[in-house]
Amino acid sequence: MSPVLADVLMVTALIGALALVHRPLGDYMAAVFESRKHLRVERWIYRSVGADPNAEMRWPAYLRGVLVFSAVSVLFLYVLQRVQDKLPLSLGFKPISPDQAFNTAASFVSNTNWQSYSGEVAMSHVTQTAGLAVQNFVSAAVGIAVAVALVRGFARSRTGDLGNFWADLVRCIVRILIPLSVVAAVVLIAAGAIQNFGDIHTITTLSGDKQAISPGAVASQEAIKDLGTNGGGYFNANSAHPFENPNGFTNLLEIFLLLVIPFSLPRTFGKMVGNVKQGYAIVAAMGIIWFAGVVAVTWLEYAHPGTASQLAGGAMEGKEQRFGEGPSSVFAVSTTMTSTGSVNSFHDSFSGLSGGVLLLGMMLGEIAPGGTGSGLYGMLIMAIIAVFIAGLMVGRTPEYLGKKIGTREIKLAACYILVTPALVLIGAALAMALPDGKDAMTNIGAHGFSEVLYAYTSASNNNGSAFAGFGANTEFFNTTLGLCMVLGRFLPMVFVLALAGSLAEQKPIPVTAGTLRTEKPMFTGLLVGAILIITGLTFFPALALGPLAEGLAS
Repeated sequence: MSPVLADVLMVTALIGALALVHRPLGDYMAAVFESRKHLRVERWIYRSVGADPNAEMRWPAYLRGVLVFSAVSVLFLYVLQRVQDKLPLSLGFKPISPDQAFNTAASFVSNTNWQSYSGEVAMSHVTQTAGLAVQNFVSAAVGIAVAVALVRGFARSRTGDLGNFWADLVRCIVRILIPLSVVAAVVLIAAGAIQNFGDIHTITTLSGDKQAISPGAVASQEAIKDLGTNGGGYFNANSAHPFENPNGFTNLLEIFLLLVIPFSLPRTFGKMVGNVKQGYAIVAAMGIIWFAGVVAVTWLEYAHPGTASQLAGGAMEGKEQRFGEGPSSVFAVSTTMTSTGSVNSFHDSFSGLSGGVLLLGMMLGEIAPGGTGSGLYGMLIMAIIAVFIAGLMVGRTPEYLGKKIGTREIKLAACYILVTPALVLIGAALAMALPDGKDAMTNIGAHGFSEVLYAYTSASNNNGSAFAGFGANTEFFNTTLGLCMVLGRFLPMVFVLALAGSLAEQKPIPVTAGTLRTEKPMFTGLLVGAILIITGLTFFPALALGPLAEGLAS
């Protein structure tokens, strides 16, 4: 079987599996968030934190819950890293330095999972499991909770109530993330991933050198790492490490886990607003952009010029030899378009134009299909912008799902869109203007600039992947990237929840002959076009200086 045919079959199987679970998983998540009943374990959690799950919250109260919970999580994870040498199962590792501990705490709480450390030589068993793995669950649940609050804003009318943050958070973890992660972890263990709390093993290699082999609860963290679109690997090599990703089957499974919740949430959206066709329009836009990215990167990697690449059948440098071009490209596109950051190959080694596509996937706002929750609310913000553009074209007041899109709604949507570009471009410009940025570049010219641009794009969009040659473990980058992660995560949530509250207070507008049919293919095309145009106008100059210049010069 030719590699190209194998790649086509793999992508076909992946799309088929996602289509198979789209409806049942989406319907199940809608039922979870619309349920009035509380499980016994959920009631125990509510009592322990002093929360009333039946108390409805307006958007300021919902936002306070998000921010307070996240702030406490940052503090807990920071302290845990600083005292890990005094805790059991420390493996003899030293405490994490203050700047790196802040960076890591901000990273995992913001669902970014950027890693300026090597987990197997820095983080103890307790830090990995009680700290990092726990945040993989709760940060993903926070994103889904905010998305559900926005959906309620569309579904409800004449009220400012958006549900209860604590109920949404707990239900998401207990009823969705934990059950799915347990199943995924068991499958990964059966397929060869490791799961233990052993000590570090020292072995003698064939060349006679000594090598330390780190154990760990890898499979359980790998499951939620991908399922929650987190991306923080147990090992520095992430999903290129055979303990995390043993074979081709687990590689396909991990790509599936990256995509399954983000691609199912539009169905949840459709069910909760009472029109599943609206969900189909959203998921179609997501799927078009994702598939275009897969085709573009795979083709560019196979067709990369150069004698060595042609002899190898593609640009194999930096790729995992077990998987090859196709699975590496699909993984790379999926991870940069889902706010995950997990990698099975090193993006620094992709060709200039391929790297540009991966950068573009993050610059789009990671909405195709995006992170758990963040992808859906990001796409709904873009849908509001698309409706507004359509209204300008025909001279009609824009409406979406029976809600008037007025001045307040557009201002909030515009603020949401402007946050991450400002963080990316200001951060990259500041780094390039200071010696710290130049010293961190392992390459010169356009590719070196791409390394810096990629770092701030990844942090500000809460992705977490990196051009591997970029030396980010400095006080400057740990601090500035950490701030970008926090601001890039929580500032947009402020605007999303404010928008949800504004929509929920409105009375529904009846559908008329002049209403834009947002469940039709025409609207999907308009939505995709608006996304590409807005992103292109914002980031094209930066892309031209980096990946486009490198690609055209090769």
